[in-house]
Amino acid sequence: MTITAGVDVGTGAVKAVLFDVRDDGPEWLARQVLRVRQRDPLQLAEEAYEDCLAEAGLARDDVAYVATTGEGETVPFHTGHFYSMTTHARGAIHLEPESRAVLDVGALHGRAISTDPRGKVLTYKMTSQCASGSGQFLENIARYLGIAQDEIGPLSCEADDPEKVSGICAVLAETDVINMVSRGISAQNILKGIHLSMAGRLARLIKAIKVSDGVVMVTGGLAHDEGLLAALREELDQKGTSLDVRSDPQSIYAGAIGAALWAAFRHEKLKQLDALPMAS
Repeated sequence: MTITAGVDVGTGAVKAVLFDVRDDGPEWLARQVLRVRQRDPLQLAEEAYEDCLAEAGLARDDVAYVATTGEGETVPFHTGHFYSMTTHARGAIHLEPESRAVLDVGALHGRAISTDPRGKVLTYKMTSQCASGSGQFLENIARYLGIAQDEIGPLSCEADDPEKVSGICAVLAETDVINMVSRGISAQNILKGIHLSMAGRLARLIKAIKVSDGVVMVTGGLAHDEGLLAALREELDQKGTSLDVRSDPQSIYAGAIGAALWAAFRHEKLKQLDALPMAS
């Protein structure tokens, strides 16, 4: 067996996982997610990793390879680092083997990735620097409305007359929301309007990577936002695609999962190189 770890340092949260990778497939050993909330991400990476080791009853020496991803390249205890597109693609395939596209929606950006059945990245497209398609933007709006993050999705799904929101930039969109509140528009219809605006952006990313059918796996911090998922399905249906948008209870860990699985692959390759005879 080969025990590997993946640590995904994101803007909004740090995720860590441990896997036992065997010939018959990888097995979960532990997982941990810690919200950043103005804390030091590197310290959180240490805490999340230690929590995983404690959960699995392992010591650091038991882990063959610690792979980081996201902003984790400077984590002091890592063995190697993988780009987040690569890890999200591999993590999505692990969670849903039928995935042929990945939609990673995080705190600061959205990103569409096309992938082959092994998790190799084929093409990708990201949102611009503007934050209006991101989790941070949605969190700011919810704070203004006095709504907890876990209420956003359910409330959006209750909307009966969604109000259109500017999809151009976060500043304009937030101004729209202030005006809507002053006009007495319900939180449900405001949130659904925001979700539809975000879904439009994300749908354009999917179109840009030229994926028109098959499974799109949503990963990242907003993968569990049922309102956003519903809006995205509506948007793609209106565009006449046959895409199947899916999420998984462990979607937030996709980057860390991919890092741990690529770590096992790299560890095996390094073992093979060490076993090769030296040239005379």
